[in-house]
Amino acid sequence: MRHFKILLFACIISVGNCYAAKVDTLEVASTTMNRTYKAAVVLPNSYAKSKTAFPVMYLLHGAYGHFGDWLKNTPNKELVKNLADQYNLIIVMPEGETFSFYIDSPVNTGSQFETFITKEVIQKIDKTYRTIANKNGRVITGLSMGGHGALYLSARNPDLFCAAGSMSGAVDMSVMLNRDSAAQVLKLIEPVFGERSNDIKMYERHAVLNMIDEIKANKLPLIIDCGVDDFLIEPNKELHRRLVYNKVEHDYTERPGAHTWEYWENALPYHVLFFNKILLKNQEVVKK
Repeated sequence: MRHFKILLFACIISVGNCYAAKVDTLEVASTTMNRTYKAAVVLPNSYAKSKTAFPVMYLLHGAYGHFGDWLKNTPNKELVKNLADQYNLIIVMPEGETFSFYIDSPVNTGSQFETFITKEVIQKIDKTYRTIANKNGRVITGLSMGGHGALYLSARNPDLFCAAGSMSGAVDMSVMLNRDSAAQVLKLIEPVFGERSNDIKMYERHAVLNMIDEIKANKLPLIIDCGVDDFLIEPNKELHRRLVYNKVEHDYTERPGAHTWEYWENALPYHVLFFNKILLKNQEVVKK
C-alpha cells in the first residue's frame, strides 16, 4: 500500500507538470546591435490546446539584471508561470542588459535597446508564436529600470501597446547620482551615456518624469506603484503629482515594502489583473 501511495503521488506530480505553463528560451538576433540576445517566453498551458491568438505581456527586468530574473528571483518561482496560466497570457521577458534603461544610447551603437525591444523582439515574438499582433493585444510593465523602460517605450511607441505599468520605476534616473554607489553606477552606465554619464541634463532628457506631455497625448491606461520604503519613492510620488496635475488618468498605489523581490512578487499580480481587464475588453470589441 505504501508503494502504491508513492506511485500515485508521483503520477499526480507528473500530470501537474504536464499541464503547467511552458517556458521557452528564445534567441533574438539584433541587426541594430550586431549580436544575439535571449528572451524567456512563458506560454500558458492553454496555448498548446488552442489555435487562437494570445495577448502578450512584456515584462522587463531591472538594473544589474538579465532576462531570466523574473523566473528565478521571486520567492515563488512559479509566479510568472501561474499568472500566464491564470490569465491565458503569453509573458515575454527580454534581455535589457545591466544598465541600458531600455533607451537607444546617443553615443553607443552597441546599446540600442529601444529599437531592440520595439522593432526586433516584438517582431520575433509575433513571428514565432500565435499572438494578437497589434497594440490591442500587447501590454508592457517592469521593475525599477524596467519600470522606467515600460513607461518610456510605451510613451514613445503608443502604437505598439494598449497599456503600460511600472513597479518601483526609476522614473528619474538622476537619483542614481546621489547614492553611495554613484561611482559604480557611473561606470556601468558609461556605455549608454559615455562621457556625459555624470551630466544630470542627459538623464533629464530621457527621464519618464519629463515625458508627461507624451503620456497625456497617448491616453494609454497606466498602472504605477512603489513601496513606501523604496529609495525611488519620491520620484514616483512626483510622477503621480505631475500626472494628476495634468489630468492624466492612471492607477497609482503606494504599499508597504522596499526595493525587493518580495515587493515585486506582490505587485505583479495587480498589474496582470489591471491589464487583463483591458485585454478582455479589446477582445470583446473585436468579436463585435
